[in-house]
Amino acid sequence: MSKIIDGKALAKSLRQDIKSAVNEIKSEYNYTPALAVVLVGENPASKVYVNSKAKQTVECGMESFEFKLPADTSEQDVLAKVEELNNDPKVHGILVQLPLPKHINEEKIINAIAVEKDVDGFQIINSGQLATGTGSPLIACTPYGCLMMLQDKYGKDLSGLNAVVIGRSNIVGKPMAQLLLDANATITIVHSRTKNIEEITKQADIVVAAVGRPEMVKASWIKQGATIIDVGINRIEVDGKGKLVGDVDFADVEPVAGAITPVPGGVGPMTIAVLLHNSIVASCRQNNKPVPKILDRYNRF
Repeated sequence: MSKIIDGKALAKSLRQDIKSAVNEIKSEYNYTPALAVVLVGENPASKVYVNSKAKQTVECGMESFEFKLPADTSEQDVLAKVEELNNDPKVHGILVQLPLPKHINEEKIINAIAVEKDVDGFQIINSGQLATGTGSPLIACTPYGCLMMLQDKYGKDLSGLNAVVIGRSNIVGKPMAQLLLDANATITIVHSRTKNIEEITKQADIVVAAVGRPEMVKASWIKQGATIIDVGINRIEVDGKGKLVGDVDFADVEPVAGAITPVPGGVGPMTIAVLLHNSIVASCRQNNKPVPKILDRYNRF
């Protein structure tokens, strides 16, 4: 039996440290870190995510600002809201919940967020600094959470490990590959146009699946003892009932893997916890204060 990587437990530990950091910031620096979330429309999954983010923000002692805009809000009005939050010194982090309605250009909205408040890590300057290994970017939450889980198992330095990332999105695949590369792993990215994916993944010590195809990765793809990080969240029907599954066929792969994240309960909880972590870092930078030392162990180097 393989070891289940408990994302809930690691996220809980991170949130406890964030709460301690917030208390220190309030007492030592005399301000309260604040996260603003903008939700446009009525997407059910997005509403659940936003409510969960707001709840955990408040539980950690931070301030939570929520802005819920109608689905027919114009792109210009969304840009105006972002600009308003950019200029509000009480707001340290800004997150615009994706996906946005089709009439709104997501790239334009994301890149309108001030780089120092882009706690999602999607803004082109933050993602560019990560890609080039320059500056101190705010890092996309999901891949950063995945890296934290891997470093919790292997330590900070992943030298000598072969890692395969399945998927090449700007949100997960590319930043995940860069983070693994920065941690000295040897990286291969595979995607929909890659031939013989199974032969490549079977050589990997670490497989990160982030492709959005339910249960695509099978045991035959995996080397005995490999570590599997499943980023996928897919809803399928089983016996007429909805069920959440990952990009990895958990039941098939689990006996072969050395360690594996479940879906749900793996990557998902870490994503929100890292969002709060990024908000703390952003708030300290904006106030020219050092990040509380209790968060040092979550640094990627």
